[in-house]
Amino acid sequence: MVSRAKMKYLGSSPQKTRLVVDLIRGRAVEEALSTLRGTKKSVARDVSKVVASALANARVSREDVDVDRLFISRATVDGGPSQKRIRPAPMGRAFRIIRRSCHITIELDEKKPAASRAGR
Repeated sequence: MVSRAKMKYLGSSPQKTRLVVDLIRGRAVEEALSTLRGTKKSVARDVSKVVASALANARVSREDVDVDRLFISRATVDGGPSQKRIRPAPMGRAFRIIRRSCHITIELDEKKPAASRAGR
């Protein structure tokens, strides 16, 4: 692991966020950012911020890191706290509204250079 970035308490449900994060898992950083720019989901903008933050963390922590060889090694979306609300319903009843939130974690790693086969 070269670097890590987290976004906590994002105001989107984990299920909707996982749809976007699954698109970029295992891809190169530049390819992931271009995929997120072309995605129509509104949470893609927040996920791209986390990827850009992880890239900036990698540049700061190690000066010798090759940005072109970085890829998303681990991307997780965990559920955050839910806000419970009550909506009035007919005849004195109440409907419960649950506003979900999530936490996003992105980890970057550096791909190893391909080993040349000298024996063949």
